[in-house]
Amino acid sequence: MSKKVFILLGHPNADTLSGSMAGAYEAGALEAGHEVRRMNIGEMHFDPILHMGYKTMQALEPDLLTFQANVKWCDHFVIIYPNWWSTMPAILKGLIDRAWLPGFAFSFYKNGRWGWLRRLTGKSARIIILGNTHPWVTWALFGEFTNELARATLGFAGIAPVRVKCFAPTEKVTPTRRAWWLKQVKDLGRRAR
Repeated sequence: MSKKVFILLGHPNADTLSGSMAGAYEAGALEAGHEVRRMNIGEMHFDPILHMGYKTMQALEPDLLTFQANVKWCDHFVIIYPNWWSTMPAILKGLIDRAWLPGFAFSFYKNGRWGWLRRLTGKSARIIILGNTHPWVTWALFGEFTNELARATLGFAGIAPVRVKCFAPTEKVTPTRRAWWLKQVKDLGRRAR
């Protein structure tokens, strides 16, 4: 069954292994007949800083409005980024800070009622993370490094399931292993998983 797939490349430079992964996922999804939209964060124009926190809402730039429209449109949301200092690149965090807002991704209940409305239910997600250290080593040394995006952001908004795939170490990956990784990602794209 064909799906609407939105791919967000969270690396600021598309000419990287992260960019190649996004291209492989997109190619696989298109080959399988899925409808695909893609945004590369390095080509987006927006201020990633919440200058007043959430005290005063900043007007959303056109690229942030397009991002929100793509998230609403999709059945399956794919985010690909490198693990830098056990988290996502700052520009990707800035995108989340600016665009993942009440009324769009969630709404808190009012009048003393505890909890929140998850506004993005019915969607699934795939997170692909690239790093220079094996994920188990990163986890053992520094703790969980996928929680903030997988559960505290996407899951908080009702997106489920959220599947995470890590590829590492990337710095000295052989051409054979790199080709195998890209084949795996292309297959994920074909299955929109």
